[in-house]
Amino acid sequence: MAALLLLGVFAVCILSVLLTSARAYQTLTERDRVAFEQRTAIQYIATKVRQAPGQIQIEKFGDGNALLIPEEIDGTAYITRIYCHDGWLKELFTDKLSEVSPEDGEAILPARSLVLHQSDALLRIQLTDALETAQLYLSLRCTEGGDR
Repeated sequence: MAALLLLGVFAVCILSVLLTSARAYQTLTERDRVAFEQRTAIQYIATKVRQAPGQIQIEKFGDGNALLIPEEIDGTAYITRIYCHDGWLKELFTDKLSEVSPEDGEAILPARSLVLHQSDALLRIQLTDALETAQLYLSLRCTEGGDR
């Protein structure tokens, strides 16, 4: 009887350790996923700005601001808009003359808000997701030809 009781106590201890470890693992993976999404979103915007062939602009679009990246392909002017709408960071690539709305964009990653501010050659990007806000400052160094 004592051996059976000892086996039961041992089984309960093993089960409690496994459940505690599973909860800890779930918490860590959720935290890592959120951090990954936030870093990915802010770095996505930074990469788009760095790769921009011309001068970027900030414009009112929908309920907030959008980052406008103009480019010319085969003589036609296009604009890439990056903005937040309905809980998503979105991108919209259209020709310059198209009438578009925020609903038309492609959802990239979850985000609650995107705040953009440009003063001289400094661009401040503030991205808020479900849990926290990340900020990134980019220096916009352009030559006369528009190259970074």
